[in-house]
Amino acid sequence: MNERQRWADVAKGLCIVLVVLWHVTRKDFLLLPWAGEGPVTGGWGTLSEVLLPVRMPLFFLISGLFAVGRLARPWRQVWVGRVAPLLYLFVLWTLLHTLLLQLTPGFDTAVAGSPGELLVQLTITPGNLWYLLALASYVVVARATRRAPHWALGVALLLSAVAAAGWVPTPGNRYGLLTNLVWFLLGTRLPHFTRWVTRLTRPTRATLVAAVAAFAAGAALWQVLGADEWLGVRPALGALGIAAGLTVAATLARVPRLGSALAGLGRRTLPVYVLHLPLVALVHLGSVQLVGEGSAPARSLPLAVLYPAVVTGVVLAVCLALHGGVRRLGGTWLFEAPWLRTATRSSSQSQASASKAARVTTVPSRTMTWSGDRAARSRPRNEVWVTSASASERSADTM
Repeated sequence: MNERQRWADVAKGLCIVLVVLWHVTRKDFLLLPWAGEGPVTGGWGTLSEVLLPVRMPLFFLISGLFAVGRLARPWRQVWVGRVAPLLYLFVLWTLLHTLLLQLTPGFDTAVAGSPGELLVQLTITPGNLWYLLALASYVVVARATRRAPHWALGVALLLSAVAAAGWVPTPGNRYGLLTNLVWFLLGTRLPHFTRWVTRLTRPTRATLVAAVAAFAAGAALWQVLGADEWLGVRPALGALGIAAGLTVAATLARVPRLGSALAGLGRRTLPVYVLHLPLVALVHLGSVQLVGEGSAPARSLPLAVLYPAVVTGVVLAVCLALHGGVRRLGGTWLFEAPWLRTATRSSSQSQASASKAARVTTVPSRTMTWSGDRAARSRPRNEVWVTSASASERSADTM
C-alpha cells in the first residue's frame, strides 16, 4: 500500500475508534451508577470531550482528500457515483435506526417518534447518522465551488466559527453539519500543500511532540477557560487537532501490526459507523442491569477504569463481524447503493477484457511505453495524492 494512503487510512481508523468511544462513554458509561465515580468517570468524560476537536475535523479532512478525484468529473457522475449513494445510505439507515432503537427505550439518543420528527431528521436537523448527510452535502458544495476554492474555504471557516460560537441556531446534529464543512474543503485542497502535509505525515520525533503538545495546551486552555463559544476557538482547536492527529496517525502507520490493523479499520469505517450505535444501546440495556446501584460491579474500580476501552473494542469487533456476515448472506445493499455494485461489475469485466487484450501484445519490457505510463510520469508531483485517494474511494466500505 502507498505510504501516503496508509497514513490516511490509519487516520480514518483512529477517527472511527474515537467515534465509538465517544458514544460508549457518553451514552453508556457515564450513565451507569459507578461507586466513587468522580476521578474515573470524570477522567473518561473529560478525555472524550477533549478529543472532540480531533475526531470529526480529521475525519472530514481525510474524506475531503479522498473525494478529490471525483470533484473533477461531470455533475452526473458526481451525483450518481457519490452524492446519491450517500443519501441512499443516510435514508436507509435512518429508517433502520428508527426501528432498531425502539427496542431499547430510554437509551439516550434522538429517535423519531412521529413522521414529522422523522422528516426533520432526514432534512434540516439530522439524527445520529448526520455524517452521511453532511458528506453528501459537502461533495455538492465542493463540486459547485471548485473554480473558487479559496472563497468557499473562507466562507466555510466563517460559518464554522459563528456556528461554534452559538451565533446561529444549531439544534441536534445541525451543529456538526455547519461546523465541519471547512475541514472537508480543506481536505480537497491538501494536494496543493504537499510540503506542509509531508512534514506532518512523515514526522520527526520533534514534530510529533510539538504537534501533540500544541493541541494539548490549546485543549487545556479551552477546558479551563470554558471558551467553547468564544469566536474562532473551535476552528483553531480543530486545526491543532488535525495537526496532532496526522502526526500520530503517520507515526502509528509505521508500527507494523498496529498500523495494519488501523488501516484495515480505516477502509471499513462505513459498517462501523452505521452499526455501532444500536449495539451500544444493547450494551447499555444489559449494563444497567449488571452495574446496579451498590452492586459489586458498580464498586469495581478496575471495571470502571477499563469499561469504555473494552466495550469500544467489543463493539468494533462485532460491527466488523456483522458486516462480513451480512455481506456473505447477500446484504451488500445495506452498505452500498445497488447501482454502484452493477457499475463495479461492468467496470471489472471491461478491465478484464482490456487486460486480456494487453497480454497478447509482446513488447520488450525496457521499451514498453504505455500511454498510461507516460501520463503517470508527466503528472504534477501533487497529483499522486489524488491517485492514492481514488483507490481507497472506490471501496464501498469506506466513507
